[in-house]
Amino acid sequence: MMTMKLLLVAVELACLVYGIFSFGSETLSQLSFLENGVVSTRPSSSQPQPLMVDLTLIQGAHSKGAVCLDGTLPGYHLDRGFGSGADSWLVHLEGGGWCNTIRNCVYRKNTRRGSSKFMENQIPFTGILSNKPEENPDFFNWNRVKLRYCDGASFSGDGEDESAQLQFRGQKIWLAAMEELMSKGMQKANQALLSGCSAGGLASIIHCDEFRSLFPESSKVKCLSDAGFFLDAIDVSGGRTLRNLFGGVVQLQDVQKNLPKSCLDQLDPTSCFFPQNMIEHIETPLFLLNTAYDVWQVQASLAPPSADRLGSWNECKSNHANCSSSQIQFLQDFRNQMLSDIKDFSRSSQTGLFINSCFAHCQSERQETWFADDSPLIEDKPIAVAVGDWYFDREVVKAIDCAYPCDSSCHNLVFNFK
Repeated sequence: MMTMKLLLVAVELACLVYGIFSFGSETLSQLSFLENGVVSTRPSSSQPQPLMVDLTLIQGAHSKGAVCLDGTLPGYHLDRGFGSGADSWLVHLEGGGWCNTIRNCVYRKNTRRGSSKFMENQIPFTGILSNKPEENPDFFNWNRVKLRYCDGASFSGDGEDESAQLQFRGQKIWLAAMEELMSKGMQKANQALLSGCSAGGLASIIHCDEFRSLFPESSKVKCLSDAGFFLDAIDVSGGRTLRNLFGGVVQLQDVQKNLPKSCLDQLDPTSCFFPQNMIEHIETPLFLLNTAYDVWQVQASLAPPSADRLGSWNECKSNHANCSSSQIQFLQDFRNQMLSDIKDFSRSSQTGLFINSCFAHCQSERQETWFADDSPLIEDKPIAVAVGDWYFDREVVKAIDCAYPCDSSCHNLVFNFK
């Protein structure tokens, strides 16, 4: 039964990060994900089955220019709220990396990250999207939406490449989706939360103030970024791998059109695509949920093959337990940079933080990390409770974990690159 549990985790996480390790000439593919630490051994038959929610394509999006990379219609999954949550809305933006070159975007348009032709007709709603109070205590009866990601620029591009038959229409997809949801009842929302994971977590920061502007001042509107705080960090070779990737995305997809003007007045467009430079320009209450040792950033930003040509980081990247003392120190420096970058952000009473010391990526979508008997904790508080306390103003939440290896509640990820 544990094997089945791990297989389900592998499938879930493979879906989560599909394609995000592809950039430049490097592709880290065929990853198998395992989970160590605290893993439930309960038989899978005893666990409740997740709600499966149908895909809805946005009809009429073509006329608005709101299309996926290949020109197909964008889509979303919606489960209606009920009871006290009938007029509350949670919009969750799907993640899945970026494409920064014509070649990568052409590849991507033949996957579910670039075309609705390849999207699943149904997906499970777990974690923050669950409809069960025992799994999602504060948002279970809200209208819950997952907006599918098929543009490759965190829902922020606005251009095209006719010769490659590529449409970079992330911003238009965002606008068309919001118009559609407003017509389906979101305009009456008295409470709303925009969330997202990974590239979707970055998108939830980019679009946070836009989302706020959709509603009257009387509505409670906030934003949550899960694993979206990507750092402009120096990699193990002294280069800036992620800055190069982001620079390609911004230039190729004309992202600068949709970045905060107040940031662009001070910094170049690529810098303004990094959350550390963007968050000071966001006026809407924002919660940052991130691990201090985000495994995607470790593998694809800090120690990608281009920066580690001898593979000296391979064992450490696959399992943090294999890291040398000097490698752990490098990761501690990365954590220190993150904490430094959020220092000013954290001073505001309206912002929220949950920065734990786990080797993970995206913790709001997975049930075992969002809210379960063995969920990750900071000061005995699981993520779902921390986010709920912050959203509903029950408590000020500025939860920052002590440095690795102090946290025994983590669901750390182990990777097999063989």
